Amino acid sequence: MNDTATGGTPDDDTIDAGDPADATVAPEADEAGNDEPGTDTDEAPATGSADEAAADTDEADAETHVTFADLDLRPELLGALSALGYEEPTPIQREAIPPVLAGRDLVGQAATGTGKTAAFALPILTRITGHGKGDNPKALVLTPTRELAVQVSEAMHRYGTELGTRVLPIYGGQPIGRQLKALERGVDVVIATPGRALDHLSRGTLSLSELGMVVLDEADEMLDMGFAEDIEAIFAEMPEERQTMLFSATMPPRINGLIKRYLTDPARISVGRERTSDGAESPITQTAYVVPRGHKPAALGRVLDVESPAAAIVFCRTRDEVDSLTETLNGRGYRAEPLHGGMNQLQRDRVVERLRGSSADLVVATDVAARGLDIDQLTHVVNYNVPSAPESYTHRIGRVGRAGREGTAITLAEPREHRMLKTIERVTGHKIAVKKLPTIADLRAQRLEQTRASLTEALQDTADLDRFRSVVEPLADEYDVVEIALAAVKLAHEAAGTVTEEEEIPEVKAWPPADGKRGGKRDGAPGGPGGRGGKGGRAVGPGMTRLFVGVGRTSGVRPQDLVGAIAGESRLRGRDIGAIDIADRFSLVDVPSGAADDVIAALKGTSIKGRKATVRRERYQNK
Repeated sequence: MNDTATGGTPDDDTIDAGDPADATVAPEADEAGNDEPGTDTDEAPATGSADEAAADTDEADAETHVTFADLDLRPELLGALSALGYEEPTPIQREAIPPVLAGRDLVGQAATGTGKTAAFALPILTRITGHGKGDNPKALVLTPTRELAVQVSEAMHRYGTELGTRVLPIYGGQPIGRQLKALERGVDVVIATPGRALDHLSRGTLSLSELGMVVLDEADEMLDMGFAEDIEAIFAEMPEERQTMLFSATMPPRINGLIKRYLTDPARISVGRERTSDGAESPITQTAYVVPRGHKPAALGRVLDVESPAAAIVFCRTRDEVDSLTETLNGRGYRAEPLHGGMNQLQRDRVVERLRGSSADLVVATDVAARGLDIDQLTHVVNYNVPSAPESYTHRIGRVGRAGREGTAITLAEPREHRMLKTIERVTGHKIAVKKLPTIADLRAQRLEQTRASLTEALQDTADLDRFRSVVEPLADEYDVVEIALAAVKLAHEAAGTVTEEEEIPEVKAWPPADGKRGGKRDGAPGGPGGRGGKGGRAVGPGMTRLFVGVGRTSGVRPQDLVGAIAGESRLRGRDIGAIDIADRFSLVDVPSGAADDVIAALKGTSIKGRKATVRRERYQNK
């Protein structure tokens, strides 16, 4: 089986921790994020405790204030951690390091962002040091994605700077010749994706004969991605006498098969997210909005406008949905970038860099493409669809709220998906608040608040305001100062963009109703909202009129082409335009009813994708 994605790196990926000057780390490490204890990435000092099963131990640890020096790590590791400024281990590190150092197999359940990488990296570096430098690896770490492989290798390099440990990440999409040379020179630790590890084993370029330690990192994701057979083949090449560690954010039943087959009397540790000093879990606000399918793009825009995220990931189910939604969002004025498995590694790296550099507001991604990413600026995760499994929901929201930072997880659910939300709540043990979609009034209030905040910030620097006195003082002779201020605020507010001619998104209730009665028509049913009760398809929202445009998919028309044509020729803005459906030979576009005639007149004689199109009111307007 091949690895999930492709891509490459121009540098030699062997990391010799004893000679940092010669060490080269794949550039993807920056995109994946550093994985260190105590940083703002995946490894951060925690002030909280483990879950109920380890509560007594955690209370004792809190009383004695456990440090890394108490965990019997090698002095070189302690020196490196001290130089990096890290003193206090996280709960998963406190609980996992002692049994691993004692040689026991281990099963660790730890949410993303709790510091599990150091929980196995530090004891591995301690145990394999001093056993000579043979050509074959002493430890193997299997990860589901290339991003995580690079992240783990970067972490091991940072921790083992003084130990001289040779670490090599190997994964698909990277020139294999570079990996062959590194393996020939000899390595101590290999961090690999299953597909590329199996490839090297079949070539005879990777030997596991001297392997003493193996880690399955993010085991649930590896099974989700179909690596079960690859894992079985890799374990068949390992010595029977070995130490095996398995780490996973969730523990679905299929994980038990791996544990029974490959681990012997393992120590079991379960650790939740970090907790704040008052014992409450690190806040990830989890919210859902029930939205008709045809209004989801507009609903997403409304939520993003109100939330104003610094950076966000919007998760979709398929590549096509990612591309389509990205085009729609860009057509409405957002700065969105797609991220999916159909892109090569260089393209994916550029997308992440644009998000980090604030040249993009949003990344619209599939689950596979977003795995392993750690972006400090990320504040929001949006599920454009309800995830098909609770485990997927857990991994998605794990992109925010890392290392104690606050985050927000938002889900747009169709009425028929309400039951799945309840399933996710039950499995994860977290309440998802179902809220009413923000109204136009909410949006206007939010934008006024943003204007007020901007003015407050400007008033903090009064020295920079002096150059405007020549404008205000003459006006003060003729007008009241308050009126001048109001006029200035109006201009500033309108320059920032105001809400004009937007229509309310129809409110829907979850289906089936709470009382269990199913007499009403649900979303997607014939005659219901979003259904196919007539040739017009889904229902038209209140205050909106559907237009028929005589060009479609066979002409290469995309949502952004229609939005661009309408916004460019009429007085409407991109955000005023409602739902868009594109068929093979025609398209349907919802516009505010008061502007429908103007749009029809403006588009007469206009070419869309090089073709003149008939534009008229759609004959079947489902209300």
